[in-house]
Amino acid sequence: MTLSASPSTAATGPVDLGVLPSDIAPRIGERANIGLVVLGTDQTIEYEFRNLLTPPGVALYETRLHSDVDITPETLRAIGPRIAPSTDLILPGLSLDVVAFGCTSATMLLGEDYVSGEIRKVRPDVACTTPVTGALAALRALNAGRIAMLTPYSPQITAGMADYFASRGVEIGAYATFDRRDDRDAASISVDSIVAGAEHLAERTPGIEAIFVSCTSLRVVEAVARIEALTGLPVTSSNHAMAWHALRLAGIDDAVAGAGRLFERVLA
Repeated sequence: MTLSASPSTAATGPVDLGVLPSDIAPRIGERANIGLVVLGTDQTIEYEFRNLLTPPGVALYETRLHSDVDITPETLRAIGPRIAPSTDLILPGLSLDVVAFGCTSATMLLGEDYVSGEIRKVRPDVACTTPVTGALAALRALNAGRIAMLTPYSPQITAGMADYFASRGVEIGAYATFDRRDDRDAASISVDSIVAGAEHLAERTPGIEAIFVSCTSLRVVEAVARIEALTGLPVTSSNHAMAWHALRLAGIDDAVAGAGRLFERVLA
């Protein structure tokens, strides 16, 4: 037995029902639209941002740029000219409230003003943030002037990061590194290792007022509340601070449950 179209369909073909009416609804990000520039090697930042940008009416849109797996001053500086072309790929012709650039160490080497300038070549009026910019704003909001810093970088880059924060008025009581110079390895550092590292810094550095975990590849967001409970100190990280700062820059002051003390604060 064979199947065949009904005589009426076979004879006339599909019926053109014309143009139907449609309404234009508010954008998904009816309260805020946030763009995020992600390194090609990063495995973590998008996952963590989606777990933090949870207030209703907030939309996140990402783009990626080429980056080398080896984290060296040379490979980090090479990222600079790629920022503007990558930013230009985020929702062309549609507005964004904030653009966040996702690399802590490249921001430190290139400078916050350089990164913002590259973004604004293609988004002239947008608010900008970086992990460094976000962290500095977060520490102000937490009233933390003396901190301990944990990184996955080489000792050279870690020391440079500490110097950069010190130049911005943040006292570094101590720092330590996992020394994972391949960005793919940094993303695989276990959450338990990060918790243990933060505990070690808290125990060995009396008088600190917060812990900052640097690098967008490190998985910290899921452990912030745990580390805060263990150490009694506020905790933030590259992704954690930058997501908070992006929300606040966009005018979203909602608290985010389970995200630690920072997400209960507004911009200082």
